[in-house]
Amino acid sequence: MTFPLRRALTAAIASALLLAVTACSEDSPEQAPLSAPATSSASASEQPQTSASASPSGSDRSTPMDIRVTLDGQPVEATLNDSPAARDLASLLPLTLDLEDFHGTERIADPPRKLTTEDAPEPEAPKTGDLTYYAPWGNLAIFYKDGPSPSSDLLVLGHIDADADQLSGADRITIEAAP
Repeated sequence: MTFPLRRALTAAIASALLLAVTACSEDSPEQAPLSAPATSSASASEQPQTSASASPSGSDRSTPMDIRVTLDGQPVEATLNDSPAARDLASLLPLTLDLEDFHGTERIADPPRKLTTEDAPEPEAPKTGDLTYYAPWGNLAIFYKDGPSPSSDLLVLGHIDADADQLSGADRITIEAAP
């Protein structure tokens, strides 16, 4: 009779430790939901609610953020995506940067500091109007022609709705948070 009681007590302690570890680690947004079976209906109903509020779903990353952009004093429509790098750029706003041509495809400028590249979205080939960040050099680029094939070094941060002629001739860009 002592052996089954000891086994039940050991199982109960292990379950309590698992719940304690789970509760302590829920603060980390990188924590994946545990797939271990729940030991009670109360813990099963609480855990998914905590996990859902602790980490954003993949669809939350594509929620655009409106920004105000002027190219050589002319306002243009623009948005940033909700990637970590785009949010990092938004934390630097307002910015006014001088642009220079690069490779007959894009206008580039250097932000005041490098942006984060953690949790970067899947690489995509830049299109005309894309606002990007080239991680190895730490510069922003506005493409006025479609760019090369996708690269993990080039992060698309958003899009500027302007024609290729306006983008290719721009000497100065001002980016501000939308009111």
